[in-house]
Amino acid sequence: MNEERNTAVPQPLKGLRVVELTHMVMGPTCGMILADLGAEVIKIEPIDGEGTRRLLGAGAGFFPMFNRNKKSIGVDLRQAQGAEVARRLTASADVVAENFKPGTLTKFGLDYASLARHNERLIYVSHKGFLPGPYEHRTALDEVVQMMGGLAYMTGRPGDPLRAGTSVNDIMGGMFGAIGALGALIQRGITGKGMEVQSALFENNVFLMGQHMLQYAVTGRHPAPMPARDSPWAVYDVFTLKDGEQVFLAAVSDAQFITFCDVLGFADLKADPTLATNNDRVRARPRLLATLRERLVSRSAAELMDIFERAGLPYAPIRKPEDLYDDPHLLATGGLADVVLSDGEKAGQSVKTTLLPITMGGARLPVRSQPPHLGEHTQELLSGVGYASDQIQALRTQHVVA
Repeated sequence: MNEERNTAVPQPLKGLRVVELTHMVMGPTCGMILADLGAEVIKIEPIDGEGTRRLLGAGAGFFPMFNRNKKSIGVDLRQAQGAEVARRLTASADVVAENFKPGTLTKFGLDYASLARHNERLIYVSHKGFLPGPYEHRTALDEVVQMMGGLAYMTGRPGDPLRAGTSVNDIMGGMFGAIGALGALIQRGITGKGMEVQSALFENNVFLMGQHMLQYAVTGRHPAPMPARDSPWAVYDVFTLKDGEQVFLAAVSDAQFITFCDVLGFADLKADPTLATNNDRVRARPRLLATLRERLVSRSAAELMDIFERAGLPYAPIRKPEDLYDDPHLLATGGLADVVLSDGEKAGQSVKTTLLPITMGGARLPVRSQPPHLGEHTQELLSGVGYASDQIQALRTQHVVA
């Protein structure tokens, strides 16, 4: 059994019960956020476990990333007794979160309308591909909405749309679901009544594109993909240096450009009247960047990063995800925490995961309990909603629960 620890850290949602009927990334992200904030989150999984427990490749990190601080019970909803188990658990909940296709949970009596009839205080968070409308019947994936919502166009080179390198909309969809749940909880404190909250992948993506939509509305020009964009700053790019090393360097104000020239010994650029202001430099950007690339190619990344660090100028090394495990800031500030893998060839091994990027009361919100084994909390949870030990054993024997 997982043990609670770090109880001195704020848990603003402690005492709140969340039942999660979710899979993959979007719904589990919502549950993880509420769990990290202190809620008791009960993950109702299929009888053979949520599919992300078995994913390979880019999906191998999904379950341990998004399911910490939760309790697990496996339930076969297709059996009448299994659907009843789920309904009894949801009847005890303050919040229910789900991310099934529209209508899927209705046949089990687990949709908002069915549950709210018996619990008007229930907050029901639905995570979908699209909000209600002409597209709501479509099957959506993060990549689908990135393509149709402009993000892949903005990320890739012209004519080469490219999805972003992480589950942007799935994660953000879960975040907005959690934000909606928190708002609904405040409203319930005033009115005594719950509500349904909806979050959707496509609308998340459109929200991300809002700045580029307004760019077009304001300028009348079609936004170019990021690799070919009209940058608002001249020195704002990746430079290839000595031995093929790369580093991102920036100077985004007139004062920063003066400092940039001073620390690198570019007095001629500082004195050039065609580079006097930011907009001057933007107009001269191709010429300026060509000059800078020629002058910087013999310098090392370590040397330039040291110069920029001391001068207070923006810079960044180009890192891979695995490099972050050795990041001195993350290590010094407790931004990484141990989790014990529950599945796969490395089950039982401890690895590092990332925490929510916030502090509360000056502390990071910790991993209080490990990603659960399938059915790890079945006995505890069913006992808590009135099932006797012999009934629980019978449900196990009949493969209704795991």
